[in-house]
Amino acid sequence: MFRLTPPNQLTLLRIALTPLFVFLFFSESSINRQISLLVYIFAATTDWYDGYVARRWGYITRWGKFLDPLADKILTSAAFISFIYIGYAEAWMVWVIVIRDILITGLRSYAEFTHRTFDTSSFAKTKTFLQMVVIYLFIVVYVVRTTEIQFTDYGKFIDTYASLLLMQGLMLVVTILTALTGILYLQKNFSTIKNLFSGQIRGTESEHN
Repeated sequence: MFRLTPPNQLTLLRIALTPLFVFLFFSESSINRQISLLVYIFAATTDWYDGYVARRWGYITRWGKFLDPLADKILTSAAFISFIYIGYAEAWMVWVIVIRDILITGLRSYAEFTHRTFDTSSFAKTKTFLQMVVIYLFIVVYVVRTTEIQFTDYGKFIDTYASLLLMQGLMLVVTILTALTGILYLQKNFSTIKNLFSGQIRGTESEHN
């Protein structure tokens, strides 16, 4: 049964903040675009805080384990997809990242929901860290470039150290790492995934018998 515990409330808040971030990010108002950065930072912070609250006060639930990682991917996927429309990322790169993350996170969340565990690795954590670096960098660069005053002050620095070529290079690295860790995840947890689906199939057959 789903319980609206404080960590689950924060998880649902993170999901709710995702469309608000997208709306502000594409707003014609430069102030709203700056606010979108703050909204994203706040939404991402709830990911850390809801985990802390869950562990500190014993609010760990099956639904929390299921929803929390999915909420993270909803937020990050929205950011990556947004980058397509502002010309900062190639569509194929973004879809590789989004499909891989949703697929692996969905499998892992369902596994934990059914009291199974997915093995992870430090390599996957490196991928997640680089994804966060790219997301924050792209948002900051876009906000600065579309805000006349800030661009006047920092435009030369941005153009020198955050050129479109460099940003697309970073996206390529993140895309490759994301795809590679996805393949490693599937290989490492093949038996768990097989058991998940075989159990689901047996359950479906039992219902029809």
